[in-house]
Amino acid sequence: ASGTTVIRDAAELRVKESDRIDTTVTELTRLGARIEAREDGMVIHGTGRLSGGPCQSHSDHRLAMALGVAGLLADGETSVADSDAATVSYPEFWDHLSLLAQGGGPE
Repeated sequence: ASGTTVIRDAAELRVKESDRIDTTVTELTRLGARIEAREDGMVIHGTGRLSGGPCQSHSDHRLAMALGVAGLLADGETSVADSDAATVSYPEFWDHLSLLAQGGGPE
């Protein structure tokens, strides 16, 4: 993607299953994003495509799913450690993401 995205007024993300601001910034940076944390959000500077790599869900179901989708769109292979965290809210997430990666989708 190109351009700049600003997420603000989201300080509550710091007190969820993980500090979702810091963990999102950390993990997307590992995938090549230019992103910086702010007290109540983050700023993302578009750099084109993400690159694959190892990531960590920090035991957060939403972060696990976000990283799975980012990995699907990234160049190269992406792995998400503790990916089972996604099953807390979406037990079929990884199966459905795999179908999408193959050009299909859930029925």
